Amino acid sequence: MSKWRTVTSGIPQGLVLGLALFNIFVGNTDNGIECTFSKFANDTKLCGVVDTLEGRDATQRDLDRLERWVRANCMKFNKAKCKVLHMGWGNPKHSDTLGKEWIESSPEEKHLGVLIDEKLNMSRQCALAAHKANRVLGCITRSVTSRSREVILRLCSALVRPHLEYCIQLWGPQDRRDMELLERVWRRATKPIRGLEHLSCEDRLRELGLFSLEKRRLWGDLIAACQYLKGPTGKLERDCLSGSVVIGQGGMGSS
Repeated sequence: MSKWRTVTSGIPQGLVLGLALFNIFVGNTDNGIECTFSKFANDTKLCGVVDTLEGRDATQRDLDRLERWVRANCMKFNKAKCKVLHMGWGNPKHSDTLGKEWIESSPEEKHLGVLIDEKLNMSRQCALAAHKANRVLGCITRSVTSRSREVILRLCSALVRPHLEYCIQLWGPQDRRDMELLERVWRRATKPIRGLEHLSCEDRLRELGLFSLEKRRLWGDLIAACQYLKGPTGKLERDCLSGSVVIGQGGMGSS
């Protein structure tokens, strides 16, 4: 072990060492916490069931513990960014304090890039994902002169589709309107390809050997189900990954 040294300055942001040291420094913030406590870098969330007075008191005790921790470690929360998201029907919406200040309630919050509202309705997240993908697609069509299949497909697969599928296991659309909103962006991404302008959207996807986003989600669900059923080295999973179990244009079947 090294000798103790006085730290006279902070760590510049952007250093790998800085992230590691910060994670070590905040590693004990959850000591004594009763509720569910999640940490991701400097993004911290406290979750608890507050349908009873006991649940409300447990949440408030945890908030008081966190406030004592930051005071003891010469840190502070950005209380302007601290919000309470009340979830569930008939939620009593108890008020909480962080230190001496009341925490403001919010109808929706972002968690690691995913917009979650108090009713767990993912329509806003679908609209947000479609908006981001459309902006990137617009930049591609304006700045790239090539319309060849190889160039457009690679750009759209690398830059557009990730916005439409980021963390899709959490917010996968269930409403048909939300599904169609995402599909329109993906079909629009194939429209600039030279030589396919006369084809319909479905025919373009078939010609390019692409699945719709809905079928890609189903494919991912099948692979996850295979992993649960047979384990990471099971034959069923290998069949899914190798294409022995495929999803064609007409649905799912075995090759």
